[in-house]
Amino acid sequence: MSVLPKSVENVITQFSRLPGVGPKSAARMTYHYLRSPNKDASKLANALIDMDENICFCSKCYNVSDKEVCDLCSNLLRKNSKLCIVEEPLDVVAFENSAIYDGVYFVLGGVISPAEGIGAEDLRFKQLKERADELLEELEDKKLEVIVATNPSLEGEATASYIHDIFEKNIKEGTMIVSRLAMGLPTGADLEYADRLTLKRALEGRRSI
Repeated sequence: MSVLPKSVENVITQFSRLPGVGPKSAARMTYHYLRSPNKDASKLANALIDMDENICFCSKCYNVSDKEVCDLCSNLLRKNSKLCIVEEPLDVVAFENSAIYDGVYFVLGGVISPAEGIGAEDLRFKQLKERADELLEELEDKKLEVIVATNPSLEGEATASYIHDIFEKNIKEGTMIVSRLAMGLPTGADLEYADRLTLKRALEGRRSI
């Protein structure tokens, strides 16, 4: 027999399904809402319901949006000559917070990961090709830069390689440039703790000083 009411157990179970949240953290979060005098649990529930009912994926870039075409894709000030490919919507947030990119995006929905059973057919590569072709049609000079911004992991590298293969014909025709984010040592890092891939990227991305 459980010492907790079924409703409390259900909330703990739901919280524990969140990424990085274990049973103890889930229990602490649940008791926080139980003790709250400000109806925080109801506010959270209403916010989740609102998100579930009103949020969709943009039909062009597949970022989260509350309309068919998101504000970034419909913004005429964005340069459609640059297409940045990211894994998840939070990566778009990171780029936008940096305020250093003025092109458009495409959200793949993950990376190729055989270990997790995620193959190319599980991601939005078909839609990516269609979006790139659409942008090329809009460009007067018919030249598009595709920036691959997947994470610097083995899975991210495999995905970047697959993207390059998708656009190999365009690259040979000169209608597309496919680039990869320069990756290497972060500021303040010690060389002795850097892994092989990080050092390799740091060397490849070296520049004159």
